[in-house]
Formats: sequence, structure tokens, C-alpha cells
Amino acid sequence: MAEILIDDDDGVRTITLNRPDRLNALTGSIMQPLADACADVARDASVGCVVVTGAGRGFCAGGDLKEGGADKAIVPANAESGSRTEQGFVRLRGFMETARLLHEMPKPTIAMVNGPVAGAGIGIAGACDLRFAGKSASFLTAFDRIGAGGDFGSTWFWTKILGTGVARELFLLGEKLSAEEAFAKGIYTRLFDDDVLRDEVMKAARRLADGPRMGYRYMKANLNNAEDWAFEAALDAEALNMGLATSATAMIWREKKKAENPDG
Repeated sequence: MAEILIDDDDGVRTITLNRPDRLNALTGSIMQPLADACADVARDASVGCVVVTGAGRGFCAGGDLKEGGADKAIVPANAESGSRTEQGFVRLRGFMETARLLHEMPKPTIAMVNGPVAGAGIGIAGACDLRFAGKSASFLTAFDRIGAGGDFGSTWFWTKILGTGVARELFLLGEKLSAEEAFAKGIYTRLFDDDVLRDEVMKAARRLADGPRMGYRYMKANLNNAEDWAFEAALDAEALNMGLATSATAMIWREKKKAENPDG
């Protein structure tokens, strides 16, 4: 059974984590295909919006401690691969490209949170531009339960999204939040009844996919710049990107009209 499912629909690509019996918990066998799927969609010009979700009744329960506790890909220290610690770092960092790609790819990304999300899963959700959740969703950092510091960009994303005070509360206290509590804190962008969640997500995703893709590309670049750049540098980038975006969008619309009415 494929552990990552890919579906394309009117310019929207849905990437589904497919380990429903384990609440889509992550092992090496799913993390590499997930990173590959994100790399593929990042460079696919036919896709205007990306949706990430989980199969069954959960989004992602984080790392699968039951099956992933001993990583067989890490071998004893040797001159080629380095120490076991170095091997573990290189391997995990490669898997964590998923978070970087979802955050940086030049197209909108939506996390469809259809149930519990915890651990590395909150990094994947935080990497997306928008998070639409069903009322059965919950939110749990969970890293304190295993004595871990956090991965998949989770500490970076949630500090940026929520501010350092709320992020520290979530990570240090490790309290599980209901969907309503998470929505009230600003963790979830929109909250829906479970039976309409998919329809609402796809409605928004198709709207984004049908929208001005060049505009969204440069808009997302500006928003990412704003996270770290000094104000004057951000203004310079906005001014440049405004000209690039509008000229590209105008050209695309002209070509579209010409194709729709070649005799006009």
C-alpha cells in the first residue's frame, strides 16, 4: 500500500499521508516519499495550490515511536557515513525538507487538519500557509513527552505564527488543545464541521489555483521576507516584486484572452 497518495484536480494537488492505522505517524518509509512529493509539486507549473492531509481520522501523530525507534538506515560509524549522530542528522534534515518546501514553494499551501496533529505533524501543518481544521481536530506539541526539542520546523513556525509567548506555552507545558481551543489561539485559520471540511478546503484551494498565480508567487515571497528581513529591505523587495508580478500577470491574462478569442 502506498504511504503517500497524490491526487490532481483542477490545478489543486492533494498530498495525503496514508498510514491511517497509525494516525499517519511518520517513519522513514513515509518521510522520504513525502519530501519527494513536495519537491515534485514545488516545480510543477500545472499546480496552483497544494493541500496536505491525512487518511482516515487523523492528520499526523508525529514520529512513529513504535516502528521508528530504531532506524535501520543508520549504520555503525565509518569513514564514509560518519558517526551515528551525523548520519541521524543528515537523514532527518533531508526528511525535514518537506517543511521548507511547503513554506517556501511559490504557490499557496493548505493543511487540511482532519483529526489529531502532534509532534512533527505540527511542523508540517505550521509550514503551510493556511490551516483548515475539522472539529474533531486537536493540537499537541508532544515533544516534552519524549524529551525532544522539536523538529520539522515546529519551534520556528509556531513562534513566527503565534509569537514567542504562546509558542513557549504550547511547547513547554505540552497541553493538548481541542479544535476550538486551537482555533481561538490562531493555530487554525478556519474551523468547520467534519462533514464539510473537505468541500470547504477544496473550494478555497480551487479559488487559489484559479487566481493570479504570479501574484500569489510574489505575495508569498513578500510574506516570507517579512518574517526575517529588515523593514527597508522588505520595502525594496515589495517594490520590485510588485512590478514583476503585475507585468507577468498582465501578460498571462493577455495570452489567455487571445487563446479564448483568437479572431478578436
